[in-house]
Amino acid sequence: MPIYQYRCLNCKKRFEIFLSYQEYGTKSVLCPICASNQVQRRIGRIRIAKSEESRMDDLTDISDLDGLENDPRALGKMMRKMSNEMGEEVGPEFDEVVDRLEAGQSPEDIEKAIPDLEGGGSNFGGDVDY
Repeated sequence: MPIYQYRCLNCKKRFEIFLSYQEYGTKSVLCPICASNQVQRRIGRIRIAKSEESRMDDLTDISDLDGLENDPRALGKMMRKMSNEMGEEVGPEFDEVVDRLEAGQSPEDIEKAIPDLEGGGSNFGGDVDY
């Protein structure tokens, strides 16, 4: 059975109700708090399921890359979008960098303000003894 969302116009409370498709539009809906029939249907958020391939295709739209090197806010927005689409936890450092970009701070200034971002203690790109 579908769940329908309503708001009571009398007591202003929101509630959900289960109705079959046959009941919807024919059965009167009463507020479970105050029993008023003065209710208004609400439309909830809609979620669209996408395949991983479709999400990755959306992220690789070349037109999104135009002008990023000169616009920290656009770069931050694109990075946040990529992070959200990936659905993985990227850590507080990433969030701080994106917040700073979205505030208009240049990547160079961010590097100066947070010098240990590049390696984070790892030895990427450095000399490794085997």
